[in-house]
Amino acid sequence: MNAIVKEFSYGAQQIRLETGRIARQANGAVLASMGDTSVLVTVVARRESSDRDFFPLTVDYEERTYAAGRIPGGFFKREGRPSEKAILTCRLIDRPIRPLFPAGFRNEVQVVVTVMSVDPEIDPDIVSMVGASAALTISGVPFSGPIGANRVGFVEGEYVLNPSATQLVESRLNLVVAGTKNAVLMVESEAAELDEAQMLGAVMFGHDAMQPAIAAIAEMANEVGNERWEWEAPAADEGVIGGNVSEAYQIADKAARQDKMTEIRQSAIDQLCADDEGDSPDAVKASIKAVEKNVVRGRILAKEPRIDGRDLETVRPITIETGILPRTHGSALFTRGETQAIVVTTLGTERDAQRIDAIEGERMDAFMLHYNFPPYCVGETGRVGSPKRREIGHGRLAKRSLLAVLPDPEDFPYVIRIVSEITESNGSSSMATVCGTSLSLMDAGIQIKAPVAGVAMGLIKEADDFAILTDILGDEDHLGDMDFKVAGTREGVTALQMDIKIEGINREIMEQALNQARRGRLHILDEMDRALPAPRAEMSDYAPRITTIRIPTDKIRDIIGKGGVTIRGIQESTGATINIDDDGTVTIATSDNSAAEAARKKIEQITADVEEGTIYEGRVVRLMDFGAFVNILPGKDGLVHISQISNERVNEVSDVLSEGDVVKVKVLEVDRQGRVRLSMKAVDGEE
Repeated sequence: MNAIVKEFSYGAQQIRLETGRIARQANGAVLASMGDTSVLVTVVARRESSDRDFFPLTVDYEERTYAAGRIPGGFFKREGRPSEKAILTCRLIDRPIRPLFPAGFRNEVQVVVTVMSVDPEIDPDIVSMVGASAALTISGVPFSGPIGANRVGFVEGEYVLNPSATQLVESRLNLVVAGTKNAVLMVESEAAELDEAQMLGAVMFGHDAMQPAIAAIAEMANEVGNERWEWEAPAADEGVIGGNVSEAYQIADKAARQDKMTEIRQSAIDQLCADDEGDSPDAVKASIKAVEKNVVRGRILAKEPRIDGRDLETVRPITIETGILPRTHGSALFTRGETQAIVVTTLGTERDAQRIDAIEGERMDAFMLHYNFPPYCVGETGRVGSPKRREIGHGRLAKRSLLAVLPDPEDFPYVIRIVSEITESNGSSSMATVCGTSLSLMDAGIQIKAPVAGVAMGLIKEADDFAILTDILGDEDHLGDMDFKVAGTREGVTALQMDIKIEGINREIMEQALNQARRGRLHILDEMDRALPAPRAEMSDYAPRITTIRIPTDKIRDIIGKGGVTIRGIQESTGATINIDDDGTVTIATSDNSAAEAARKKIEQITADVEEGTIYEGRVVRLMDFGAFVNILPGKDGLVHISQISNERVNEVSDVLSEGDVVKVKVLEVDRQGRVRLSMKAVDGEE
């Protein structure tokens, strides 16, 4: 059990990679630590090739609550389905490693990351990516790594490597970048309107800073010495069909083009698979796919029109409608070419916020964005149910894009939920969601700081020749080398996501892609401005109105009442929804202004202090031989002594007053014990 250990500095933290002591039956296993955050990463790969027509790589990220010294909540005291954070981390790990397996590799590979110790200041995602790279590199599978990964912040005009959670609060950038020694493979980020030069600088800063990780993993692999698998891709026969593919890819309409390609595939299978000695259907399909790739890429590099006739920079036609759903709080229909999204905004109160039970602790999320991709949007049948990893990832990207422009919670104390229904898709539905969300928020009357638009860029690269495409189609995404999504305002970038299918890109390509994306984004913003130039002045009649008041913290218990009876009574009588924070902030939510005003008055009465010399109108609640108790404020009674009832002599209190009578009284005194002495005859004297 001789462990091999590598250590290196990574920003303010130290990373430790260990192998050879734990999980020795896996093809590769690494215990990776950054500070007090530790993950165990294992890799197991089958020697036999699967019969699937895709690469069956699986990445599982398993959160364990013991890592943070917690026991799971709920009835079953063990971990259940993965959290959204876990799914997003799976995608972060998967995206940079997948393109480094050779084309045609069909052996099943599983990467399992188990979070074993967590420092709340150090997110496990970066050390998980580094650990996965190390486990794959030492396993011997045909993986063209290693890769490095890190997080980049931007604080006070300076880039920060692997900032802590506290530093990220002050950072204008949260960017994760992964790459090989020579090129960038993946970028995921959110930003506070940084310009293109600052974003490019952050990516390059991160790529330079990851070199110690790449070097340490390479050294570890050499010391482990696992023999690399001998594997060669099967040769594809691209000559099995004629030139009909080129003809098909000049059909602009997606459905008609797909029908034509289905016809070509079936014809080729009928011709070439007619007897036992013929090719298999899968081999024919693979050959046709290779021809499709060559046709589309060759036309673009030859500067010929793209599939739908556009040049490299033209954005597809855009149509926008807002307010299309009358009973919702805000809605927008955004259509760009054959990609379309209906995006709906719903406003709620504090109690509608999403409670997130993460391993580092509980928190509340007041901004939710949910993305749905039903099968009909691409003309297919399929299962409709819980969101898949892709839907969660696309929703998170759109959410990142809008965070920088949301109003401050102090100015807009609402919970916001956005739902994007993708009703058509032919490329870049996540960026349609970004545009639709911006328009839907403005349609709801939410005063966002600036509109946000997004555009997806593509890349075709052969040797040193390359072409960058603006607003890519689905086929250009599938057959191209890059999916580069940029969202932002006119002032700068708010989110950036990049995935590469080749072994990385250089600074020149990324710089050109960013600048070309900016031109596309500004064009889309112009179209959005024409449809809805500014947020609505008024919110929907069906949206809740929130009134905020402050009360002394020692009065909170008075509003709540014993067992919550007082606050429930106010809500039932007015129809308003009331929330009280520990600092004395009271929010009253209702779509009826009169109900909000009634609730506010009741709360103010409950929290008001009785003032000496003030005249109140109160109700007689109890008669005594020596006087009457009168309720002058909710929960506050005072005594009118029999001598203070009238200027004339009163023999019996009941001769003048009855329970339930409404009378005017003046406060004569509030003693140290809070007892209130009232007078009716003093009011008569003043009047």
